[in-house]
Amino acid sequence: MAAQTQQLHFILFPLMAQGHMIPMIDIARLLAQRGVTVTIVTTPHNANRFRAIVARAIESGLFIRFLELRFPCEEAGLPEGCENLDLIPSIDWASKFFVATSMLQQPLEEELGEMEPKPSCIISDMGFPWTSELANKFHIPRIVFHGTCCFSMLCSHNLKVYNVVDNLKSESEPFVVPGLPDLIELTKTQLPGFNSRSPTPFKSIADQIMEAEKAAYGVVVNTFEELETEYVKEFKKAKDGKVWCIGPVSLCNKEVSDKAERGKMPSIEGTHCLDWLDLQDPGSVVYVCLGSLSRLTASQMIEIGLGLEESNLPFIWVVKETSDELEKWISEEGFGKRTKDRGLLIHGWAPQVLILSHPAIGVFITHCGWNLTLEGVCAGVPMMTWPMFAEQFCNEKLVVQVLRIGVSVGVKVFMMWGEENKVGVLVKKDVVKEGIDDLMDGGEEGEVRRERARKLGDMARGAIEEGGSSHLNMTLLIQDIMEKVNCKQ
Repeated sequence: MAAQTQQLHFILFPLMAQGHMIPMIDIARLLAQRGVTVTIVTTPHNANRFRAIVARAIESGLFIRFLELRFPCEEAGLPEGCENLDLIPSIDWASKFFVATSMLQQPLEEELGEMEPKPSCIISDMGFPWTSELANKFHIPRIVFHGTCCFSMLCSHNLKVYNVVDNLKSESEPFVVPGLPDLIELTKTQLPGFNSRSPTPFKSIADQIMEAEKAAYGVVVNTFEELETEYVKEFKKAKDGKVWCIGPVSLCNKEVSDKAERGKMPSIEGTHCLDWLDLQDPGSVVYVCLGSLSRLTASQMIEIGLGLEESNLPFIWVVKETSDELEKWISEEGFGKRTKDRGLLIHGWAPQVLILSHPAIGVFITHCGWNLTLEGVCAGVPMMTWPMFAEQFCNEKLVVQVLRIGVSVGVKVFMMWGEENKVGVLVKKDVVKEGIDDLMDGGEEGEVRRERARKLGDMARGAIEEGGSSHLNMTLLIQDIMEKVNCKQ
């Protein structure tokens, strides 16, 4: 296909947030491996985070390049250097961040007009609804990337179509999401965009996103059809068939260096993680990572640590940037000393794919962000689910109820990003320990759960290989755009 697709030029424009950028970089590499020229639109700071992995792809002969646009922090009223959502001081700055992204429309339009080869298609994040105008101006199809699964997108779609939320009298009373293959219940407080505490700017951009998506040519999804077969079918019906499931895109990372350096440089050497994991028994390690944007209180983090300690199992715990209170507890109150022989703490960014793919990992405690969830599926590891915001409660339903490869910690309420201090401790140490025990043992039910997880991991790896469903869908996507290009000539 490489000779046929050499004329194709895909523009990829991810939202400047790690959970959106990482899979889009992987998509860029998958497209380039088919002979497509790919331009990734981002800002200098974000390009620097991925420069090493893209440089290796270029050295291997792939046609990938960055288009770096200056991020207008000052014009939007942001502190200098806030080019990624994980860099803004608090949720209160998010609306200004999205104002800054909208200011990129004019410079991007100028760049698109001068590009060679001419753009054939733009795959842009749902958070950039204004790219619909650019696609119209240059007469190219716009394909939307959401960064989540068909299950969650179908839930969101059906709630809008059936106008469910406006008729709910209670924010905490469970209701059935209509039109789904399974009986799925949620509450109003678990829904992004519908939450009464959601800032007005988010509701405003949600309306723009919905309108732009109606005009989109299609949707590309980081999932695989075997994972959520019925939901893929129903979502395709909702979108008139233009849905391409091309994941798990993280599986394009074959080399240790690529697995270790996805996004920020890891805060720990990948080889150190592997050496430590090599010393552990297969399936014995608990891995805890609750996402790049979650900022739990020190008291909640201490409960997690105590639960890990009482499990008496080896663990890797990604604690990211820690507060003075948590650091004091780890060092001065003895947690670090008590667990030093069986615990590995990572302060900052973790080489997650590298860790999860190691056979020593037995349990994954996750916030249900879709990238991490899908990486857990790829690893064939059962999960303890701890959703916080965005579509994470929907993702939890998929993992626990539909796939039946996880157990919930029992969190019931959507936590607005930045509200962690108001919420305080939601999950006590006993719940953490019980969840670990359930997943590690759990008798016959636990063994069946682990076997289901292993089988899904095998299916995930098969989907991305030649002859697999996602490999075929990538072919169909490229062929579709090729036909549109040929019709214009």
